[in-house]
Amino acid sequence: MKRKNHVLVIGGGAAGMTAAISARRLGAAVTILEKNPRVGKKILATGNGRCNFTNINTGVEHYNGSNPKFVHSALASFSAEDTIRFFEKLGIQHKVEDGGKVFPMSDQASSVLDVLLYELNSLGVDIVCDACVKDITGEKGSFAVKLENGKVYRGDRVIIAAGGKAMPSSGSDGSGFELAKKLGHAIVPVFPALVQLMLEGPFFKAVSGVKFVGTAGIVHNNKLAAMDRGDILFANYGVSGPPILQISRKAGELLNEGEEVFLKITVLDTFTADELKLLIKKRFRNGSRKPADFAMVGLINKRLIPVVLKEAGVNDLKRPAASLSDGELERIARVLTDWRFRIRGTKGWQSAQVTAGGVSTDEIDPGTMESRLVKGLYFAGEIMDIDGQCGGFNLQWAWSSGFVAGQNAAIL
Repeated sequence: MKRKNHVLVIGGGAAGMTAAISARRLGAAVTILEKNPRVGKKILATGNGRCNFTNINTGVEHYNGSNPKFVHSALASFSAEDTIRFFEKLGIQHKVEDGGKVFPMSDQASSVLDVLLYELNSLGVDIVCDACVKDITGEKGSFAVKLENGKVYRGDRVIIAAGGKAMPSSGSDGSGFELAKKLGHAIVPVFPALVQLMLEGPFFKAVSGVKFVGTAGIVHNNKLAAMDRGDILFANYGVSGPPILQISRKAGELLNEGEEVFLKITVLDTFTADELKLLIKKRFRNGSRKPADFAMVGLINKRLIPVVLKEAGVNDLKRPAASLSDGELERIARVLTDWRFRIRGTKGWQSAQVTAGGVSTDEIDPGTMESRLVKGLYFAGEIMDIDGQCGGFNLQWAWSSGFVAGQNAAIL
């Protein structure tokens, strides 16, 4: 029988904790080195504090990166169903909501962290907090991990699960990328994903807080590059909401390449432009004596009315509705069905939910998560060039990649 070994896990987030549990269950001695005063800090912020910990519709199509198919093997080894069973055994009763999102029945992210911590402690995993890793070196089939305070931990295997750069307040500061680079790994350029978009325009303070159900799309070279539908929220910097976060990855990717990118918003997406023009024409005819702005009341949010009319070239908002020309009505309908904004950037790392880019998956074995460059070195979670869409897919990647890394690092 192969002897047991010592696995050092750098990072005590979702991926790191799963890797530690997975390795320890196979008999390895495991030490987690976490830079924060406690493990699992980022988990507490997921799903607006409710922890959307997986999605029953998990599949390769919900992931991005230079090679999204890289996730296939890990997801097959530890699927969404496996995740649900894993947490049920730890005590998490689950429920499935819209879009296949899975939450703990308690609606508390702290429940997920609590049961993970209980399992780590029950298994005897050594958790070292306030442990900021400065360097990793290989020494004759083993590793030496040096902390900033000078202390050195030695082990047979190392799993880097240090996260990316999103939500730096949780401890994700990109230090894992530097460790990977020192070990010879290439880093695909990183940028914020699942993040709000900053738009050009003079009126955003006036409409900040306005929310509606509509469709949003990323437009590049006059072609739609990404699209999603749901609650869209205007903010003083631009726009937010689930569909914006979902399509922000494509915007960030194109902006990162120096491209000019636009956002298309359809405020009233149950009409074509022609249908909406006829509806507005009818409203303005029926309320011919009403001022133009008041003739729009009941159709769209009141705070949007002056902005939409001015965008359509109607600057005198108090003109009688009947006086608007056919061309002006057409422009109003066009704004409400195809409103274009130049994207000037995304919000920063503090606002982003996930990191796009990371350690190149070309240099990692998808079946084991082991480095192809350094034997005995493994990766798990967000540090790799894989990021998922909103809806529990990123946490599923953390569990799956962590499980696979831990299992394969456990036995010499």
